[in-house]
Parts: sequence; C-alpha cells; structure tokens
Amino acid sequence: MKQKLVRGVRKVLPSGVLHGVEEAYRRGRVQLVSARYGNPAKHLRVIAVTGTNGKTTTVNYINEILKEAGLKTAMFSTALIEVAGQTQLNDLNATVGTTKRMQQFFRDAKKARVDYVVLEITSHALHQHKLDTVPIEVAVMTNLTQDHLDYHKTMEQYASAKGKLFANQPKFMVLNRDDDWFDFFDKYQAGAQKITYGTHDEAEAKIDYVKLYKKGSEATVVIDHQTKLNLATALPGKYNVYNMTAAAAVAYLLGLKLTDIVEGVANLEGVPGRFERVVEGLGYDAVVDYAHTPDAMEKLLEAAKAITSNRVILVFGATGDRDKGKRPIMGEIAARMADRIILTDDESYSEDPQTIRDEVMAGIESAGGEAKTTELGDRRQAIEKALSIAKKGDIVLITGMGHEQFRIVNGKRLPWNDGDVVRELAGAKPLQGI
Repeated sequence: MKQKLVRGVRKVLPSGVLHGVEEAYRRGRVQLVSARYGNPAKHLRVIAVTGTNGKTTTVNYINEILKEAGLKTAMFSTALIEVAGQTQLNDLNATVGTTKRMQQFFRDAKKARVDYVVLEITSHALHQHKLDTVPIEVAVMTNLTQDHLDYHKTMEQYASAKGKLFANQPKFMVLNRDDDWFDFFDKYQAGAQKITYGTHDEAEAKIDYVKLYKKGSEATVVIDHQTKLNLATALPGKYNVYNMTAAAAVAYLLGLKLTDIVEGVANLEGVPGRFERVVEGLGYDAVVDYAHTPDAMEKLLEAAKAITSNRVILVFGATGDRDKGKRPIMGEIAARMADRIILTDDESYSEDPQTIRDEVMAGIESAGGEAKTTELGDRRQAIEKALSIAKKGDIVLITGMGHEQFRIVNGKRLPWNDGDVVRELAGAKPLQGI
C-alpha cells in the first residue's frame, strides 16, 4: 500500500515539489527517530570520513590510533562495526545503516561512554539527511572519482552531496591536497583548523618519502614543515600511504602524541576485504579486495604489479543497478594493467548479468585485451579458473565483493563471501600452486 501511495504521489506532483516533499520527510524522519532514542549523538565527539575510495581503511587507521592513545572508541565502517572494543563484521551490505540502525549505534556508543566515534559517511547518507542530528567535530575527505552517477547524475552533484559534510563548519577539516577535486572542497571553512595532506608541495602533512613492500608500506610524513613522522603499515600500496597519512593528520589535529600515531598506524594488521591475503602457502598470492570503481581498481592493480614477481590475474565484474558508465572504463583498465582477466558476475541486482558483462567486455576489447580474457558468469567457477592457472610468483586479485557476506542476484539475497570460496577451493589444491 505504501509503495502504491508513493508511486501515486510521484505521478501527481511536479518534480520540484516532489523533491521538497522528500527532503522534508527525510529531515523530519531523522529528527523523530533520533528523539525516540534520546538524541544519543548529541554530545558525542564524532570523526567522519567521506570520499569515493579509502574511507574504510582510513577510518580503521584512525580507530587504531585513538585506541593506542588510551581512548575508548566506537566505529561504523563498511567492513567492521565496533563499540568499546567489541567488533563485528558489517553484514548490512551498506556503509551507513538505516536511520534506526545508526541511532541504535549512537545509543550503544553513548552507553559505553566512548571518547570518540569514527564513521564512514557516504554521499547517499548525506544527501538523504541520515546523519543530520550528528555533530561532526572532524571531517575528512579522501578523494573524489567517478562513482554513483546512477544516483547523482553528474560529478558536480556527487561533489555537492559530499560537500554537505563540510557545510556546517566542523571544528577540524582534513583534505587530500593531491585530489583533482581539492579546490571544490577547500572552499569550505573549518571552525578551528584545516589541514591538507599528500605529496603536493603545499600539503601541510606532506608525504615526503615512500617505500613499498610486498606486505606493507613505509612513509615519512612531515607536518607543518617541522614535525616528522616515520610511519610503517602492514597494508601494501601507495593508496594506503594516503589513507594512513589522512589518519595521522586527524590525530595531529586532535593533539595526540606522535608515538601514539606511529604505533596506532602500525597496529592495523589488515581490514577485511581490503587487499586481504586469504590463504598462505600456495606459492602465489590470493587476494580479495573491495575495489569496485575505476580509480580503486587502477590503484589496486598498480599496487599488485609493484610487488608481484610474475603475473597479475584479475577476477572481476561490475555491479547491477549502478553507474553503467564506469563498466567499460573498468574493462579498459583491466585490459591495460592485468596479465590475465577472468570476467565474471558481481551483484546483478535486477539487471541481466550478461548485459553487465557485455558492457565491461566492450572496454576490454577497446583496449585490445580480449585475447587474455576468459568470461565465466558463475563467480565460483571464475575464481576456480583463476586459481587453477596461477603459478609461483603470481597474484590472483578477486575484486568487487571484498568482505561482503552475501550477493544480490535477480533480486535474491544469496550467502556469499569471496574469501570463503577461495579458502574452500584452495584447500584441495597442492601447496606449491599449479
């Protein structure tokens, strides 16, 4: 009945009026639900991270630094939810939960008397006013690249939605000086202080030196031209250097000890579904990663090629009911950077999986990569194929699903985890690989 009423309203009201009605409803709903739970976020100290890529890892770095400093925390990220040291996988298939779920989280954080709450915040959540009642003390922007254009339509609208996080002058702001959209976000003012990070000469937290390893990264970060931090992390890839630098900049603004920043960064041993090595002793690496945007895929492949002595074998697809424009772009990137490609299904939602694969394949073909590509719609068969051809020194990247515990295919929610599938299949394989 409710859906029929909504459809009827959409048919009758002009788009401008309808937008106003939806805005009023969303604003009113979050106020009511928040009040129902006693406005639990009102006096919490909240650190919020937004951006296209890197949010989850940055949030986890911040959380570890705060805990190293002896502070009690709560964290809500795409991969993990944690309150006062009690951690669980986020199995919601969403970065930000429903309005009700988020208020329950804030209630739990308040009851636990945490010192800080660390959140990932998406453009959808900002646009839909899900966190209107949450005071933001520190706002972080990782980067802005193509994603969610099925929802926001243009990059400018996407950026404007992200900008809502900074519009109310949070006390502190942390911005990526190297990002193409830096100038857009730099126009927002911080209540007390803004700090930028990156390799740019004008970055206030300047990445001065980077050393990449197979199982980690090191970087020297110089803050305000005088404070030097020698950071080391178990997470590989230059993009993770950016993530840990953003977290270090947050901690610096909060006045935490430099030793706590260094140790906190080092404490993060991994994040589920983020360059996660899921099995050992095969002679090759099998890695699961959440990368599902062109930028994330390119950075992941770049990192893999830098640390791999042999081939990069990529298993990937694209999500249904999402930005269709990025599918051929991802195909082109795969063809340009991977040595072997197994094109498969991701989450098709309500779309025809073959249509999605065809759109990705168009990008692969445009870059001349069809000869090194095998198409297998069945994701399990695709992973099995990749493992069967892997040899010593190769790296198998399985991307798009990351930590997720289920897939939505033809409108049905099906239990699924890439890491579990790899472990099951690899268990029957010889340890030296094939």
